[in-house]
Amino acid sequence: MPKGRLEAFSDGVIAILITIMVLELHTPSGTSWHALGDELPVLSAYALSFVYLGIYWNNHHHMLAATSRVTGAAMWANLHLLFWLSLIPFSTAWMSENRFPPTPTAVYGIVLLCAAIAYYVLQTMLLRAEGEHSVLRTAVGFDLKGKVSPLLYCVGIGLSFAARWVALAVYVGVALMWLVPDRRVERHVSRPPTELSE
Repeated sequence: MPKGRLEAFSDGVIAILITIMVLELHTPSGTSWHALGDELPVLSAYALSFVYLGIYWNNHHHMLAATSRVTGAAMWANLHLLFWLSLIPFSTAWMSENRFPPTPTAVYGIVLLCAAIAYYVLQTMLLRAEGEHSVLRTAVGFDLKGKVSPLLYCVGIGLSFAARWVALAVYVGVALMWLVPDRRVERHVSRPPTELSE
């Protein structure tokens, strides 16, 4: 099955999720810097979640660029990923509007953890369809960040009940880790077929 429809649908869903998040931002109750400061927790959480959605959009695009086709299993795995991503606006609002209490902060981490697992499942389905000697398999490699991220999310979830600000720092740290450019897919997709066969 061609991958274009899957990519277009996913792009549309992620764009809608970002729109939902920005529409949930409240205008400050006054016109002073202090009034804007009152909204900083919500704005900060929005910025973090925006970055996370951007990371997933970017990595999803690169992964499909190295994929020649998708299977029915991959389509369901993609829907599974989009389900967890669709909960990011809800968990962001619950956490930030209540000033980052333990349970909502933990739920935010759970959503991030489940999205990471869902992305791994999608990647596995695509790798299975592409084969062991595919461009995608070569590009993914050992995927250290993909293995470390779920562990860090688990640490953040646990810390939410003991030191919530440290938990948030862990979530920010994972996002920063993924913001570091990873050229694996671009490097392998842009290589000529003769180089890939060597």
